[in-house]
This record gives sequence, structure tokens and C-alpha cells, in this order.
Amino acid sequence: MLFLYNLVVLLAAQLLKIVALFSPKMKLFVDGRKSVFQTLTDKIQTTDRTIWFHAASLGEYEQGLPVIEAIKKQFPNHKIVVTFFSPSGYEVRKNNTVADVTVYLPLDSISNAKQFIKLVHPEMAFFIKYEYWPNYLNELKNQNIKTYLISGILREKQAFFKWYGGFYRNALKTFDYFFVQNESSKKLLQSIGFTNVKVSGDTRFDRVVSILERDNSLDFIEQFKDNKTTIVIGSSWPKDESLLVNYINQSSDDVKFIIAPHNIKPEQIHSLYKQINKTKFKFSDYSIETLRKPNLENYQVFIIDTIGILTKIYSYADIAYVGGGFGNPGVHNILEPATFGVPVIIGPNYSHFAEATALVNMEGCISIQNQTQLNEAFDLLLHNEDERLEKGHVCSTFVQMNKGATQTIMNHILNETLN
Repeated sequence: MLFLYNLVVLLAAQLLKIVALFSPKMKLFVDGRKSVFQTLTDKIQTTDRTIWFHAASLGEYEQGLPVIEAIKKQFPNHKIVVTFFSPSGYEVRKNNTVADVTVYLPLDSISNAKQFIKLVHPEMAFFIKYEYWPNYLNELKNQNIKTYLISGILREKQAFFKWYGGFYRNALKTFDYFFVQNESSKKLLQSIGFTNVKVSGDTRFDRVVSILERDNSLDFIEQFKDNKTTIVIGSSWPKDESLLVNYINQSSDDVKFIIAPHNIKPEQIHSLYKQINKTKFKFSDYSIETLRKPNLENYQVFIIDTIGILTKIYSYADIAYVGGGFGNPGVHNILEPATFGVPVIIGPNYSHFAEATALVNMEGCISIQNQTQLNEAFDLLLHNEDERLEKGHVCSTFVQMNKGATQTIMNHILNETLN
């Protein structure tokens, strides 16, 4: 099985080079890996002590960030190495300040794994949430490097738990310890013989709780809001927007809308902009405006066609709509608005996300399936302040009650290190 896996990896490497000729995203994927080993050679000396974190993409990086920061604080003399598999993670966070070295993870071939581990020589390795690369994991095991899964989530449908999953179960045997999000993940691991597992919870809660401690003020958002009830729409997709635009166009002028689409390509933003009949403005117009200072308070819709400020914008929301719930695998991060005590509305596809399922069941979050339900949800929260505040309180309390995963993980790591 390992032979077949390695053959597929080699074939995929060649195929990806061809696909990269026609796909800008795949070109980033391929080209970004060309200089990885040289970067590691330049930035990591043989005498350096290092700790390695791997994240599939941006969401996993944000999820693991509280642990990365805690490890960096606890081990200040170690270099932190962060790797990404996806361009959507690496390109956004390649200039982060928490890691000493940030690179793409080379494809999981035997030779790549050996060279990568040799150059990085980590004392500990952390995989965030998922991604199980057999050759990297085997090499970590061969080098007796402590390897952990943090914020792990496992489901019964995964190959590990099937009759044919022996190859994949062998990959799990390379982990020294599993820190999982929930009891069901722990029970699944125990069902195939693993006892080195602890329910630590989801480190994303620690991540969003820490957001409350920073300065989230944005002068231009405050100016736009103008003390009026504001709905913030985050990470929206066209399917979300087709319903949202209908509501916006028939809404009262007393309600403000901020839209931060998932896709900020100019053609996508232009299409959204044209559909909205209300007074509207784009962040890109605001940011390049040097001669004329727009009176943002006079506009009803503000389209945020940039990245990196949505979390702060949620702090100004009275109601949040989080997109992605009409697609696969489903809704985006609802914890960011929830931590500010904002009630959340989402689409129907959220069952893969425990926090969304919990908040829907607790009635802090409303799931809608069509235009009528979306209209009813917005109208309820706009016209019933008590309902809005109660749902917001449920959201913030839920986040606060679930923090602490990072400390659980760190207690275990430090106990092992000291002993």
C-alpha cells in the first residue's frame, strides 16, 4: 500500500506541473515549493533548536495560533517553523510574525520528508486539526521526534475506521499524543486501540477569546455605522449574496449593511456592486481616495473588498450573517462574531462544524434555507431587541465556556518536557 501511495505522490507531482500552466492558484502551489529547501537551508542552522507546526490552510493556522504563541512564549530560544499545504493559507500568512520560518510543505514523498526533517530537525512537531502525511509522520517516528495532533477532529466515515483502513491507521500510530475536540473523536480513536488521547477542546475558542483583548476599533467603520443598527455579512458566496441582496434592496434606510465577500476578485465585487440598489461604497474606493473624503455615514452599504479586517468589523455588528452555508463543506467561522456577543445567521450546511451545530441547538444561531426564512430571521432580530440581545448573550457565553484548550495542551507538553 505504501508503494502505491508513493507512486501516486510522484505522479501527482508531475500532473500538478501541467495543471499549473492553466491555473493561477495551482501555479502558486507548485512554484511556492521550488525554493523551500533553500529557504530552510538559509534560515535554519544545524545548531538551532526548532519546533514545527503544520497547517493545511488558513483556518487551521488560525486554529493553531494560540498553541503556536504559547509554545513560542514557553520556548523562546527555539525557532518556530510553520508550514502550509494550501496557497490560500500560505499566501495570506506568509509574513506572519509568530513564526521564524514560514514555507510550503513539500509534497509527501520519501525523499522530501527525509530532506525536510533533516533541515528542520524539530524537537517537536504539531499537526493542526487533520492532515496525515505518511512519509512525514514515518520520518518523524524514525527520528524519535515527539509528534502531536492538536484540535483533532475525527469522524466515523474516515478511512481509519473502515476494514480497509490499515494503511491509514498505521499513520496514526506515529503520533505520540492526540488532543481532540470532542468525546466522539476520542471514542473513535479508542475503538481502534488508541489510548494516548485527551479531549482538550477546540483551540479556536482561545483564539477568538483573545480577540477581545486587542484594539478592534476602525474609525471608518464607526463613521459608516453612525450609531445605526448594522448587519455584518462575512465570507459570503454568490449563493448567499443572491438572497442577501434581495433583502438589502427592500430594507429600511435605518439599517446599515457591511459585506465582506469570501471572494474579492474585482469581477466578483463588480457583480455584487451592480446588484445592490441602495447607496453603496467599496473599501478599495475609500482607501485610494486622497482628494475627497467620503461621508461614509451617508451610505447604507459598505463592501469590504480587502482581507484582514473582518474580525474587527464584527465588533461593530448588531447582527451577523456568516456565509458558506449553501456550499460544501459548509459555513465559515461563526466564532468570530459570536465572541463579540453577536447573534448569527447561517445557511443550511453546518453539520460538519460542531460549534455551529451547538449554537443552532442553543438558539444563539439561526439556520435558514431560503429567502423567506432569511427575511424572517433578519426581521426578527431587527425588530425584537430583547431577542437579539438574548441570542447574542448565548453566543458570547458559549465561547467563554469552551475556552481553555490551549492550556490543557500546554500542561501536557510541559509535564512531558519537565519529566
